[in-house]
Amino acid sequence: MTQVAITVNGSEPKNVYPTFILGSAAAASGDDVIIFFTPGGSPAMKKGAIEKINEQTPALPDLEVMFESLLALGGRLLVCELAFDVHDFTEEDLAEGVEVVGATTFIAAAKNATLTFSF
Repeated sequence: MTQVAITVNGSEPKNVYPTFILGSAAAASGDDVIIFFTPGGSPAMKKGAIEKINEQTPALPDLEVMFESLLALGGRLLVCELAFDVHDFTEEDLAEGVEVVGATTFIAAAKNATLTFSF
């Protein structure tokens, strides 16, 4: 099994869609997927954000389905704890299934990744 690590640096569709397309494809192929949302990408993990991005891009695959599928297949969605210092939200504002970690936790979890992406 391959480990795939993805870093998300923005919360725009151009950052979020490739993340979930590649992440869900890797998870569906049996790979271990870890996605880390930096403070810049963290707003995409707030409750309702995936739905809003999905509405903005009706011609693309259903982002909500990819989000749920990725979690169901064991993918990990990690948000950097520094996001709370940068943005005006709390851990309770995050979508269900999202974990809050420090950068060192992500680095330790992803140290054996054979594929890495950054969006």
